[in-house]
Amino acid sequence: MLSVTAVTAQAQATEAAAPRYQPEMVRALADSLGVSEKAAVERLDEQDAQQRRLAELAKDGISGDGAFFTAGGELTVNAGDAAEARKIEKSGLASRVPARGQAELEKIKAKLDTLAAKRVPGGVSSWRVDLASDTVTVEVNSGRGAATKAFLTEAAKHGKAVKVVKGQEKLTPQAVIYPGSRMTYNGYLCSVGYGARDRNGKQFLVTAGHCVEDLPVLSYNNARFAKATHSRFAVGTRSVDMGVAAVDAGNSIATSVGTWGNGSPVAVRGSRRAASGAALCKSGQTTGWTCGTVRSYNVSVTYTDQNGGPDTVVSGLASSTVCTEGGDSGGAYISGNQAQGMTSGGPVGQQCSGVNSGGSSYFQPLDDALSYYGLTLNTN
Repeated sequence: MLSVTAVTAQAQATEAAAPRYQPEMVRALADSLGVSEKAAVERLDEQDAQQRRLAELAKDGISGDGAFFTAGGELTVNAGDAAEARKIEKSGLASRVPARGQAELEKIKAKLDTLAAKRVPGGVSSWRVDLASDTVTVEVNSGRGAATKAFLTEAAKHGKAVKVVKGQEKLTPQAVIYPGSRMTYNGYLCSVGYGARDRNGKQFLVTAGHCVEDLPVLSYNNARFAKATHSRFAVGTRSVDMGVAAVDAGNSIATSVGTWGNGSPVAVRGSRRAASGAALCKSGQTTGWTCGTVRSYNVSVTYTDQNGGPDTVVSGLASSTVCTEGGDSGGAYISGNQAQGMTSGGPVGQQCSGVNSGGSSYFQPLDDALSYYGLTLNTN
């Protein structure tokens, strides 16, 4: 079955009720932390409670300068000054006054984005704002090439604000040629993402942009179920990996994420963005149900085209420790019951071996796609 399948209204109505947290997500978190499942549930409850307190702070006009979960599960909020830090701590959240903070780091990353748009740095796998380390982290797979050297020279100008990590793998969008797939288009393969609607109630599939780059007809079980209408991805051009397809009448996208036999489907209650460090799982047709944590947001990557085409810089992604492989693209990420995004890409040749496989991947945040296309997520 697919991550989020095209189903009829009858099948949707008979779907079993899901527990508060998907059991496999609880087990995966427990294994990764080396704690009991009861402690893992408490960790998820505390994550949710802390993020709700952060949302209340924003309503009170205290937005902070970014927030992230520590390895110990404590949500830490960047404050602009000591006075704001005291207000944040009074709400029950941890705070710090960073040397730089999210706003300054985003400006540095934007300069690198501008440079990469002019000359694609093929030797740079990704660059992102990493709130926990208070740096822009640049991952390098090769220092060769004039564009790569120019990029690293520009990065070095920012001193300690930029951290360079060498020895990384090349990345690629995870759509591969494979016949008889769960979601096919012109002989290619991806995974189904989330369902949403416009203001008139028209139904759409929200997916990775590279899955619908040429606006193809999409098929499920060898039968058409949608037609792509928009994509912000184009090989060789600075891109954003989001796209949508109009769902054909008589079909729908389930409001629960399939788990590939690892328990009941996970009901989708909303799309509140999880903070860095939060637990999440992904459903995709190649590797099934795999779990990990959120790493960073607003990540830029350089994708290598496996068909010999030009490299492509993609911005606006999120990174994670969730393992994915080719064909998982477009598949659904979820944290608790909150939809997070769709698989974009990952390391070339990465192999996953189960729910708790070590690895990494990049996903297109769902909330950004919904906002850009003016859509409302379908929830359970």
